[in-house]
Amino acid sequence: MPQPDSTSPERFVVIVVRSGGIAGLSKQWRAEPDPERAPRWRELVESCPWDAAATASPGADRYQWRIEVHRGDTAVHRARLGDAQIEGPWRTLVDEVRHAASPSPRER
Repeated sequence: MPQPDSTSPERFVVIVVRSGGIAGLSKQWRAEPDPERAPRWRELVESCPWDAAATASPGADRYQWRIEVHRGDTAVHRARLGDAQIEGPWRTLVDEVRHAASPSPRER
């Protein structure tokens, strides 16, 4: 069975970037679920309140989060959130992306 290429609209990617904190470093996680798991991931994505996402409020030593969802080469959802806003469906999505990215234990 042929695999979709990188420009295929079936390609589904979720990117989470956390920046800030005491050291001010950025960390990025990326999940690209297999086609058979895509429906579950779409459900996770659609459960997030994208239209209600407030802009992240700046603060000293606080994490800021950027979450993007791409289908094909097009970003279909984008949000910037403060650390305190990463709860409920946002927390579930972030945790799933971090888990799917499977960094080594020392990178977590």
